[in-house]
Amino acid sequence: MSDRVPTPAQATRLAETGRFLDVAVGTANLPVHRASTVLFDTLAQAEAAGEAVGRGERHATTYGTAGTPTTMALMDALAEVEGAGHEVRAALMPSGLAAIATVLLAVLEPGDHVLVTDSAYGPTRVLCDGMLARLGVKTSYYDPAVGAGIDALIRPETKLVWLESPGSYTFEVQDVPAICAAARARGVLTMIDNTWASPVFARPFDWGVDVSVLALTKYWSGHSDVLMGAAVVREALWPQLWRAVRQLGQCVGGDDAYLVLRGLRTADVRMKRHQDNALAVAHWLLRREEVQSVLHPALASHPQHALWKRDFSGASGLFSFSLQPSLFAGDARRRAALAALCERRRHFGIGYSWGGFESLLMPARLDGLRSARPWTGGPLVRLHVGLESPGDLIADLQEGFEAMQHALAS
Repeated sequence: MSDRVPTPAQATRLAETGRFLDVAVGTANLPVHRASTVLFDTLAQAEAAGEAVGRGERHATTYGTAGTPTTMALMDALAEVEGAGHEVRAALMPSGLAAIATVLLAVLEPGDHVLVTDSAYGPTRVLCDGMLARLGVKTSYYDPAVGAGIDALIRPETKLVWLESPGSYTFEVQDVPAICAAARARGVLTMIDNTWASPVFARPFDWGVDVSVLALTKYWSGHSDVLMGAAVVREALWPQLWRAVRQLGQCVGGDDAYLVLRGLRTADVRMKRHQDNALAVAHWLLRREEVQSVLHPALASHPQHALWKRDFSGASGLFSFSLQPSLFAGDARRRAALAALCERRRHFGIGYSWGGFESLLMPARLDGLRSARPWTGGPLVRLHVGLESPGDLIADLQEGFEAMQHALAS
């Protein structure tokens, strides 16, 4: 009998060659790991890994949905940056809204009550009034300026308070530490959408929150080519969150995780440029006679500027301004004027997203998105100020205002 190992067939060679390379190469960035299948040497190893994944142990995996080196590295980075000084864990989801939904489904049960800031991201409200309501969870919306007065709104069945600071479109800054202290005294969880300031300008766990939700689509990625979200939770909440992540099949791919990690490397310099550019545009808007108010927390004229200055170390590129109501007579006139202002701009695109390198503008539609504190000002326009030269952006808006005035005069 021959001891010669038979030569594998061509199909076998094609399937197996080049799969393993035992060479250590140091690179500036972690390589991308794309994987669904995870291999083990023994059945015992596979079983042990399965038990570790079930317990939510760090870096345990049996399948790509549980984690790869690339997604694990991003989870670790999120926990370190977002929760520095606190015992926290992070989980990844395919969008910011997916992260919001996963957290809420992880901690809420039929009969629970949720307090949600009236200035929350619109899809959060849709989720609460839709799916959560069908599941027997009741939602009440509160004035974002309530502060410690949140205590009076807490019911025996209240499970959590949802915060967003600054708020979507209208940019109210909440007294998050006061709300968290009142909620904690009543045994109520607090969760915040911290997308606006992350990853550089806010430390929500220092304020006392239990969960911070992030749309990594925005500044963490920074280049408008990734969809991803994350939930960062205190260690005590990790088992609940991880069970929900696994049961809902929430996961992200290695390529997208790599892009967010890469975006993180330049976040500090990008955020500071966004801040400087946005403030230059905001100060220019303050001088426009067509503008009623500029809703930018870093401006001294902002109603909660003192709170912003106390809690935040900087401001992002996202803010709104309202136009003088006296300029408009009727919906058709308003729509035509807003179209003239926003359309055919050279540097500001029209888009619903933000947080990338590019500048965007979009009229705000608050219909159905405010109940506790309805908007009473003029028509709102939300700006995301990108990384272009602020002089070019201001000139672009100047042309937009001239086009709006021409539309109003015609």
